[in-house]
Amino acid sequence: MKKYSIEKPETEWKEQLSEEQFRVLRKKGTEAPHTGKYNMHFEDGEYFCAGCGEKLFDSEAKFESGCGWPSFDKAIEGKVEYVQDKTFGMIRTEILCANCGGHLGHVFDDGPTETGQRYCVNSASINFNK
Repeated sequence: MKKYSIEKPETEWKEQLSEEQFRVLRKKGTEAPHTGKYNMHFEDGEYFCAGCGEKLFDSEAKFESGCGWPSFDKAIEGKVEYVQDKTFGMIRTEILCANCGGHLGHVFDDGPTETGQRYCVNSASINFNK
């Protein structure tokens, strides 16, 4: 099992995070599409892991994908970990915060920009700063 820079017991994560953040970040949950506060959010700034505060995405990488979740075409290098996910009868690439192992969402190779990537991220897993 991989060791992360920030590791906490489940009880401490539960105290720190909201119920929804805990379900998404620590239990690999998914928020309902079109419900997250950052889905249609396009202010200039930076997006951070809601679990540990690590900077993950810049607003320049965010775009409207129509998928119902915040979408980015790239992550800040070295800040996201990629893990093969074979749940629900599919093969996908799960994205995790490389600092604390928090579940962010998945990345797909169907993005409309020059990167060809679509990082599909749960709003509950990130925070925004201008």
